[in-house]
Amino acid sequence: MTLILNKNDVASVLKMKDCINVVENAFLELANGTAVLPLRTNIPAPDGISLYMPAYLKEMGALACKLVTVYKNNPGKHNLPVVIGKVLVQDPETGDVVCIMDGGFLTAVRTGAASGVATKYLAREDKNQVAGIFGTGVQARMQLLAVCEVRDITKALVYDISDEAAENFTKEMGEELGIEIIKVNDPDDILEADIICAATSSPTPIFDGKKVKEGTHINGIGSHTPNARELDADIIIRSKLIGDSKEACFNEAGDIMIPLSDGLIKESHYYADLGEIVSGKKEARKNDKEITLFKSNGLAIQDTATAKLVYDKAVEAGIGTEIMI
Repeated sequence: MTLILNKNDVASVLKMKDCINVVENAFLELANGTAVLPLRTNIPAPDGISLYMPAYLKEMGALACKLVTVYKNNPGKHNLPVVIGKVLVQDPETGDVVCIMDGGFLTAVRTGAASGVATKYLAREDKNQVAGIFGTGVQARMQLLAVCEVRDITKALVYDISDEAAENFTKEMGEELGIEIIKVNDPDDILEADIICAATSSPTPIFDGKKVKEGTHINGIGSHTPNARELDADIIIRSKLIGDSKEACFNEAGDIMIPLSDGLIKESHYYADLGEIVSGKKEARKNDKEITLFKSNGLAIQDTATAKLVYDKAVEAGIGTEIMI
């Protein structure tokens, strides 16, 4: 039997705190050599592209593959989203596919969870900290949820080019988290925050890296192509640079690839993978003046760990639909 979980099923059992825990363990496995993480496979088609992201986590007993498709004509031609994701969860002992689940909400939460792990290890540990959020979409919300799980956040600042979106974010997230959230009209105002999350679709830098104060921790989420970057060269140069994967950072992240190409940094500027920080192989923050920066690209180990968590919780709760295939 194969369990089918729709978006509502996934959302009913997947909580940020739990996701942060399993994603942290996934990065630990990656650093310790008990994770298998093949390169993502991309298959182009006339109207789009399919991306296959498999991973195996030995210690967690998690084996899965996420399939993401990007078809730009879907809304007009088929009344479907541009991006569609599904995750296939396998029994690592038999190889059988035991679950197929919606991957949209899962991807959003696991991306936020990675920033939660990075913030846990790299941000200062002061009380009453301020979070700054660039963007107001689903991922911006997940970033704030994750940061609030691992640090004492009493206030958040949010900036978006859409005033309406920022107003809605302020109201909804303020009610959900019970903290003060303030919409700001100038991107520079976000730089007063202790922890900054950049989660926009901008292809060009969204703030001046020279203006970031000492001791700030930054999570860079939004840009994932070689020619796009949310973060300018100045903040890359000034920061202790940690990524989810060095390989991904130097092949996919314009935030890093552009200043490298321009000769403004060397490859040695890259300090560590997040797993090396989690495992203690590399020291995290040395002092309260360092600017730390986590560049997230998204790895299949995050999907696999989260999918195993969702599957186990769904089975325990008795939700979803079982079918014979």
